[in-house]
Amino acid sequence: MTSVPPVPSVQGTAVDVPTEDGVADAHLSHPTDGAPRPGVLLYQDAFGLRPHLRAMADRLAGAGYTVLVPNVFYRHGPSPVVELPEFIDPEARPDVFERLRPVMRSLTNDLAMRDADAYLRWLARSPLVLDGPVAVTGYCMGARLSLLTAGTHPEQVAAAAGFHGGRLATEAPDSPHLVAGRVTAELYFGHADDDPALPPEERKRLEEALTTAGVRHRCEVYEGAPHGFTQADTAAYQQAASERHWAALLDLLDRTF
Repeated sequence: MTSVPPVPSVQGTAVDVPTEDGVADAHLSHPTDGAPRPGVLLYQDAFGLRPHLRAMADRLAGAGYTVLVPNVFYRHGPSPVVELPEFIDPEARPDVFERLRPVMRSLTNDLAMRDADAYLRWLARSPLVLDGPVAVTGYCMGARLSLLTAGTHPEQVAAAAGFHGGRLATEAPDSPHLVAGRVTAELYFGHADDDPALPPEERKRLEEALTTAGVRHRCEVYEGAPHGFTQADTAAYQQAASERHWAALLDLLDRTF
């Protein structure tokens, strides 16, 4: 394990990532010293690439990483794929999620993992990223993509995390938890409390799948934290739970690199 040197400042830039189906617009955050750092692929929530996610990437880069945040909905256009209010309140603006729902459904596991190959390849070729495996983290729907990426690209992913994820261990034949047997990374999941997107039976199914497969992992329920608790530009944000997530994520990355 190598120590990560102090980071005085970070730089965020817009980049394009070529894929088999087009070009994904993305945000790249990295320390301004230009030295190669461990790479992190950050998967969005349903609301997509926007100022808040860029700020999250910048904070992670400030801890000594090079962070790529792709617009996973690029097939529907550049981000944001739907117009978003400055503060997102699904109860006050249900139309936002209604417009996003078909976009989310269109991103099948096969398409998402074809894209993951492109994102990981882009990171591997970047002079700002150290050689070797990278880490992945994801939020809401991004937690599902994080788990799938760890299982689909085990040789390239050393650690993967997911926060307030949904539909991680369903009874569907393509449920993300079914890739557990191929995962070699260490995993961490911070679940929202009383989350309809991840009911207790799915939490149990995920835990059992990871344990049976011998995956190094930790799953925690953030008591009292709602679905979406890390997203500061939404009504679901909870500062204490968000800071707990940062501590857990950085602890995982520190053990990994």
